[in-house]
Amino acid sequence: MSWSDGTRVVRGGDEPPIPGTPLRPSPVFAAPYHLGEDPYAADFYARPGHPTLRVFEEAVGDLDGGDCLAFATGMAAISAAMFAVLRAGDRVVIPSDGYYQTRALGDGELARFGVVVEQVPTLEIADAAARGDLDGAALVLLETPSNPELDVCDIAAVAAATRATGAVLAVDNTTATPLGQRPLALGADLTIGADTKALTGHSDLLMGHVSTARTDRGRELQTRLKAWRDRTGNGPGAFDAWLAHRSMSTLDLRLTRQATTAAAVAELLADHPAATGVRWPGRPGDPSHEIAARQMLRMNGVVSATLADEAAVHALVRHSRLWLAATSFGGVHSTVDRRAQWGGDAVADGFVRFSCGIEDTADLVADLTTALDALV
Repeated sequence: MSWSDGTRVVRGGDEPPIPGTPLRPSPVFAAPYHLGEDPYAADFYARPGHPTLRVFEEAVGDLDGGDCLAFATGMAAISAAMFAVLRAGDRVVIPSDGYYQTRALGDGELARFGVVVEQVPTLEIADAAARGDLDGAALVLLETPSNPELDVCDIAAVAAATRATGAVLAVDNTTATPLGQRPLALGADLTIGADTKALTGHSDLLMGHVSTARTDRGRELQTRLKAWRDRTGNGPGAFDAWLAHRSMSTLDLRLTRQATTAAAVAELLADHPAATGVRWPGRPGDPSHEIAARQMLRMNGVVSATLADEAAVHALVRHSRLWLAATSFGGVHSTVDRRAQWGGDAVADGFVRFSCGIEDTADLVADLTTALDALV
């Protein structure tokens, strides 16, 4: 029987019920384990894997429609996807408007090892693939919707091109989450998530994952990723894995509220004189709406807009009681992040990423209205 999203996020990774045992077992805190005559027949050391991590990976893999490996952070997952695939002399294509630390990894580390790093705007990658401009790349990395400007790339179109050339296609699916978009079903070889954000959603842990397609190529990539994780030692510990598994149970409920609020916030910002350049892929008229409506299963809770300047962003936060200044996104608290302060994105000083939490939608809209009104 095929369960719906709300059931899968709660029951994913569960073992058959045994009377007298807890619904969700406690984390197994162990580094070494007792060894038998065959040391590889069971758990022997926690770095290559442990029971608490496996049930989390099973749950996330089910959502992604692939085989999941978890990592200590989102950037650890991105790093693994790149270093497990690429070698000196290879060419990788990454989004020029994606997460700035991914670009820094390319320019600062991959290039140092002889990898040719090419940056292409998210909205141009599908056209570049159709023209054959991506031919010769060993890896194409998409981030869709992109962070922070929320552009959407046609995954299936790029997948058709990479299949023809033999390139590996990886998709950073952090903003959408596995409930909002399933890149593996659209032809990607890898789907990546910074689970620190919406998947776990409580702003209290760091986690990432890579899921591979259930194909011969996917299984080969899974083996390489697993070897990379084992050798570099960047897997999650037991408590983080347990906390992540517990937290993702509410993903369906959180995303529903966040998307509802995002729709209302996008309309408020679009109609308010204090804001310009409003972006949310779920809004009709957004440059990415057509592709997002076709490709995404549901919309996310992140909205972007531009205020007059840096001072206007600070004033917005001062006049708000519910919108907090914080980086990251996807958590239960509604936050405002002025992206220019980090220096990695080509955005205006007043560019803001709004992350809608799970507070009451009407309260958030009323509070944001008051804060925006104070700016004009």
